This record gives sequence, structure tokens and C-alpha cells, in this order.
Amino acid sequence: MSGVTPFLWFDDSAEEAVAFYTALIAGSEIVSMSRYPDEVPGMGGKVMHVHFRLAGRDYYGMDAGPQFPFTEAVSLYVSCADQEEVDTYWDALTADGGQEQPCGWLKDRWGLSWQIIPDRLVELIRHPDPDVAHRAVQAMLRMRRIDLAGLEEAVADTVAAPG
Repeated sequence: MSGVTPFLWFDDSAEEAVAFYTALIAGSEIVSMSRYPDEVPGMGGKVMHVHFRLAGRDYYGMDAGPQFPFTEAVSLYVSCADQEEVDTYWDALTADGGQEQPCGWLKDRWGLSWQIIPDRLVELIRHPDPDVAHRAVQAMLRMRRIDLAGLEEAVADTVAAPG
């Protein structure tokens, strides 16, 4: 087997979405794009196939109509180094009709779900001290956008912040 690559089915906005994603995420590019011929009823000129890379990973997409909308059952996970990175992705992906969801999840304006997760959250919820992990999870459950200061405050009397 040569590989497994996510394939995204858009209603009719693959080109716009992929251009947005590749501009937002460093190390990204549109590799190739083909369009439906005019002879295809209702689809002429729309994206039949787009190959793109996000942060160096391959994805494919297409415009294919509204039959199969995105659901939260599949999401793209963005690992963030700090609050600034969380805020950058969160603000961009929720703009223009995106929707905030609980626990660091959101839907972008095309309905694709994303998880915008700081590395520190993962460290805290995997912490060897179960009290630290529990406090971090409880704090996360009250958040939409993950707030690192809020997480650190929640665990402050059980563990020292990274230094």
C-alpha cells in the first residue's frame, strides 16, 4: 500500500476553502487542481479534484454537492506551541461564519471540524499526578477556545508551570 490520505468532500467551495487553509497554515500549498468540464450538468467549472498539502501532509478534495456534509465525526487536529498560535488559528477558522465548539473544537465556515489544541493541554491531561490531569480536564471542559492561563490556574497548586 502506498499510503492513506484524507479526502474532503465540499458542496461547492473546495477552491475557496483550500486556498484559505493553505494560506493560513505554514508549509502548505496547492499541488494541483482540475475542474469538471462544462458538459457535466451543474458542475461545469467547479473543482473536480484538488491535491493540497497542509503543514506538509497531503490531502485531496472535490466539489460534489450537498449530499454528504461534514460532521464532527472527523476533524483536523492542530497542535499549537502556545496561546498566540491557538488564538491565530481559532480567530481565522471561526471568522466569517465559523462556530466555536466545546473543548478546543470549532467548525470553520465550510462546516469542517478542527481541534485547536495547545501542547501544554496534552501534557497536563497526561500528567502522572491524577489530580493534575483531573483538574486540567475539568478546566478544559468549561472552555471553548483553550486558554492556557486558565489551565495553569486550574492546576497551580498541584504543579509548577513550565519554566
